[in-house]
Amino acid sequence: MKPIQEIAASVGLKEGDLEYYGRYMAKVRLEAIRRLERKKGSSLILVSAMTPTPAGEGKTTVSVGLTQALAKLGKSVVAALREPSLGPVFGIKGGATGGGRSRILPMEDINLHFTNDFHAIESAHNLLAALLDNSVFHGNPLNIDPRKITWRRVMDMNDRFLRDIVVGLGGSINGVPRETGFDIVPSSEIMAILCLSRSYKELKEKIRNILLSFTYDGRPVHAGDLKIEGAVTSLLKYALLPNLVQTTEGVPVILHGGPFANIAQGTNSIMATDLALKLADYVVTEAGFGFDLGAEKFFDIVARYGELNPKVVVLVATVRALKYHAGVPREDLHVPNPRLAVLGMANLRKHYENISKFGIECIIALNRFTSDTDEEIDAVVKAAEDEGMNIAPADIFDKGGEGGIELAEKTVSLCREATGTYRPLYDWDAPVEDKIFTVASEIYGAVSVDYQPLAKRNLDVIKKFGYDKLPVCIAKTQQSLSDNPALLGLPSNFIVTVREIKIAAGAGFLIPITGEILRMPGLSKAPAAYGIDIDDDGNITGISG
Repeated sequence: MKPIQEIAASVGLKEGDLEYYGRYMAKVRLEAIRRLERKKGSSLILVSAMTPTPAGEGKTTVSVGLTQALAKLGKSVVAALREPSLGPVFGIKGGATGGGRSRILPMEDINLHFTNDFHAIESAHNLLAALLDNSVFHGNPLNIDPRKITWRRVMDMNDRFLRDIVVGLGGSINGVPRETGFDIVPSSEIMAILCLSRSYKELKEKIRNILLSFTYDGRPVHAGDLKIEGAVTSLLKYALLPNLVQTTEGVPVILHGGPFANIAQGTNSIMATDLALKLADYVVTEAGFGFDLGAEKFFDIVARYGELNPKVVVLVATVRALKYHAGVPREDLHVPNPRLAVLGMANLRKHYENISKFGIECIIALNRFTSDTDEEIDAVVKAAEDEGMNIAPADIFDKGGEGGIELAEKTVSLCREATGTYRPLYDWDAPVEDKIFTVASEIYGAVSVDYQPLAKRNLDVIKKFGYDKLPVCIAKTQQSLSDNPALLGLPSNFIVTVREIKIAAGAGFLIPITGEILRMPGLSKAPAAYGIDIDDDGNITGISG
């Protein structure tokens, strides 16, 4: 690794622009961000993927590899990506810094505590919860109905035992007993707000607007009613600042924020992307899970709030994922089968078609795994090209940037050809039910949406208090285009079931919760934590990319 001062200097940042976290990590100071302006003609490239599978697709690896390949072509390039959550790191998914020769470094530090952004968000969120309960305990001046408190607590770990709990037990000295629970930090509205804010003023204003509860007579209670937005924002002083790190080939990466795409907006902060667009001619960013989740939310929420205009979508696919969506069991994915790889393209085709609905050019990055054969790669490339799709194989895990040259060249060509501005999928002023149906039908392929009783009551509240003009950030399984994780490939004739609709008034969106999606994951029978260790010299092992 190069000292972080060298990485900063390569994109015009000065030593005084940084807050240092050791030799290889730094935060970029607000003064520097304000001083810089977006480069004219800079190209924003969004990396997304087909529907994820247990075999893994390597979206972050492709994001890093493409960034390195653009650098090898002599382009001025910076990646703007999300930070990892400790939950997946110690759970089943593993880390989130790429893999092989296309990683973000220092990998272990980033995957563990990094610069403590997640801890700050966790503390800010829970301070708000504690002050809310404290107000109820000390005379309840706001007339809050404890049964209608919607603000839960968070922690950055997979812990199913905390999903639903009772607090306030042990007598009146411990408060008012009520049901509540914990969500994981990436689903926190504070995380969403941080990633949509560009200043402390904006951050504080959004926190002021957070809906916490309702009174006994049904009126909404916001954080601003408690007059605590200043205290909560103060915990986020450094968390608001984007982080600067590097790839395995010394290319700069702005790493900031980490909302999950299945339960939140699934992209890094607007500040990170905006900073990257001020530093480089090409910016590679990433949306979580498949295009139906993070990328749809990027276009319909994040890009509109951040005034971002992506030029190209890079859609990650793998031979293994294609075979899995064709019905091949996970344990047999290593067995060569070009026919089934092509058969599984129905899922990929749907995502490719969805991208065109936003008026954006797309190229498929066929990310090569060791078990893939030339016959399989060639079969998929030919099938895609015969259908008029842009596609390029990439071997960036083994070869780093060199293995992504073809992908980078085709991406640059598409960026040059791109004209105009993307078009959002729906109008924010449309009725809430119309916005949800538009996403469910156009992006997922659903025939209708079913609202359960709680969701219907939520809709009444949303309309009554004027939250109906907010965009929708649908919480849905990442394992299927539908809300049923068992439906692989290209499901048809299915109904999306909305259980509940949460109001994220501070972040500025509604969260329809579909199917059986959870906002607090659990650990598997054999979590990754069992394989992680540290030796006497402080070297950590066992963390995957």
